[in-house]
Amino acid sequence: MRDLAVVLVAAGKGERLGQNIPKAFVELAGGTLLRHALNAVSVVDNLLQVVIAAPEAYLEQAREIAASVDSAGFHIDVVQGGASRQGSIANALAAVDFGAEVVLVHDAARCFAPAELFERVADAVRESIAGSGGAGVVPVLPVADTIKIAAAEVILETVDRDHLRIAQTPQGFPSQTLKAAYAAATSEFTDDASLYQAYGQPVISVIGDAQAHKITVPSDLERASADRAGSALTRNFSQGNKTFRSGIGTDTHRFAQDNRMPLILAGIEWPDEVALDGHSDGDAVAHAVVDALLSAAALGDIGGNFGVDRPEYAGASGEVFIRGTLELLAKHGWSVENVSVQVIGNRPKLSPQREAAQARMTHLVGAPVTIGATTTDGLGFLGNSEGVAAVATALISSTSKVG
Repeated sequence: MRDLAVVLVAAGKGERLGQNIPKAFVELAGGTLLRHALNAVSVVDNLLQVVIAAPEAYLEQAREIAASVDSAGFHIDVVQGGASRQGSIANALAAVDFGAEVVLVHDAARCFAPAELFERVADAVRESIAGSGGAGVVPVLPVADTIKIAAAEVILETVDRDHLRIAQTPQGFPSQTLKAAYAAATSEFTDDASLYQAYGQPVISVIGDAQAHKITVPSDLERASADRAGSALTRNFSQGNKTFRSGIGTDTHRFAQDNRMPLILAGIEWPDEVALDGHSDGDAVAHAVVDALLSAAALGDIGGNFGVDRPEYAGASGEVFIRGTLELLAKHGWSVENVSVQVIGNRPKLSPQREAAQARMTHLVGAPVTIGATTTDGLGFLGNSEGVAAVATALISSTSKVG
């Protein structure tokens, strides 16, 4: 049953982007940001309607873009945006079909958010409605950086990042409740979830997606352009202009005796688990990925490039090694296609944080990373829960002639 409406917010001025036109109508990789966003939305399951909020001077262009999208099975409406983001969404909600039980609000500036993310959020809203919860749903990513509170140049406090999340869109809600929340709003909110909570409604989260990054400043546009260029190369595979190589990497770490430090695996913290011992952070997943990438590119291994004889890497996070490895690969003309990792050990249990771990590693590597887990049926030190091992395979590609 088609029960889903998507509001695409495309009315922002985009002044920080410096293009002198509204952000959603900036061209990137052969289309406007709005067109790219519509391409993803148009293949979402159970879609009934898309409502685009556009600036008054760009209403006709928005309609032309909408008309160029295959909208078989759903309809697209274009409404005039308001004086603020909140005003634009209010205008769009007024046009949402009464048959839409679920509504997702999405920034066109997050134009490469995949259809799977929309479906994940929508499904979570449906589950909440079925359970009489009526919760709003926000896609989030974990915060990897250490966050400080400062006054001018003085650091006042370090924030516990375990409780911090990066919010993305689309954000999903029961449509009638969101309409009521907007009608009752008396102040401006930075996102729809905040407005929904101020109306007294619960909000829950699902794992976000690294591809749903927001284009706000020129560097964001450059990054998105580079990402799209990489995707375009992938499409040329059938023309035979790419060289592919695969590599394998492994890493093993024992659990530390000092349990005061958190366990870092796949770039995220695992609550109530003992840290892994090592010269750096002991992140067996990240280290195995590094070795797989270096092996594929014939650039040695993690020890040769970032070994224990290098004091600057003492205590370094897996992110440091991944970033350094990607720089080496780029220098030699290689880009990453995908990575797969198998974690071996009795603990930690992967399933509770699998999606977060995959999202974090995908973000760090800049290409899809999948993670699975297995045990040794009680055999060896891994079977005795003395440590964790990881095996990674990587596929890389180049359009240059390589040996």
